[in-house]
Amino acid sequence: MELNEHNKQEYPPMHTCEHIVNRTMVNLFGCGRAVSAHIERKKSKLDFALPQAPSEEEIACIERTVNEVIARHLPVTTEFITQAEALGRFDLKRLPEGASETVRIVHVGDYDECLCIGLHVENTSEIGTFHIISSDYKEGIFRMRFKLI
Repeated sequence: MELNEHNKQEYPPMHTCEHIVNRTMVNLFGCGRAVSAHIERKKSKLDFALPQAPSEEEIACIERTVNEVIARHLPVTTEFITQAEALGRFDLKRLPEGASETVRIVHVGDYDECLCIGLHVENTSEIGTFHIISSDYKEGIFRMRFKLI
């Protein structure tokens, strides 16, 4: 089996948290996964295409929901499938040109699954507490900045 090389330095707790935030946004707002992501150890940011800015109550709900999922101590597991098997189940448009025929799916318990080559924790209990530092909304994009405590 040949997989694509991966050269990003990642902080597994933050990267795994990104998966949970993405699923939470999809569940709460019916939007797609982040259109842009910048994931770092100290703080991260995600951009979501939304028709309007979330209210303060909705932003508090995002934070609360993400922390509830983390607190479930979900196992983080991987599976390998072919691109053909992934078709219809995942958005393959973001695969790099010349991606391997085999793709890796990362599961965060029963909460989220997505294509990913990044580094992750083994259990959500290793993540810490998710805290939204700030957010703004401009021209259809909701940007959220967050850290783990």
